[in-house]
Amino acid sequence: MDYSFLQKLHSGWAYVAVLLLFLAAINATMGYMSKKEFFPKDRKIALFALIAIHIQLVVGIILYFVSPLGKASLGEMKDAALRLTSLEHPLFNLIAIALITIGWSGHKKATSSEAKFKKISFFYAIGLVLIMIRIPWSSWLN
Repeated sequence: MDYSFLQKLHSGWAYVAVLLLFLAAINATMGYMSKKEFFPKDRKIALFALIAIHIQLVVGIILYFVSPLGKASLGEMKDAALRLTSLEHPLFNLIAIALITIGWSGHKKATSSEAKFKKISFFYAIGLVLIMIRIPWSSWLN
């Protein structure tokens, strides 16, 4: 598969994934704060965000192993831009996706609407923050 195609797919899909994650976190926070009932619509919003973020993970893992960034040596980690794209970005995003997945799993075990919203709100928001602080903004916005 072509490296530049994967790079464009990963960058383009990131807009969708981040937007859905943001919407899910906001929806869950508003639901939690207003103490509303957890409806199937709320579940679907969180599920679509989870699916989008996992698609982004799969594309990112494939991209990592076919790109030169995945082959960067540890001696080159003094370069901040290289360290961001080859180490920090993947590591923070793996942690963020794990937290988002924990939030999804936790909401399924919760029995009350308040607990469901709380799990999604907390874990999705933390995941979103981790993703946003480690996006390589200089290359993503080009």
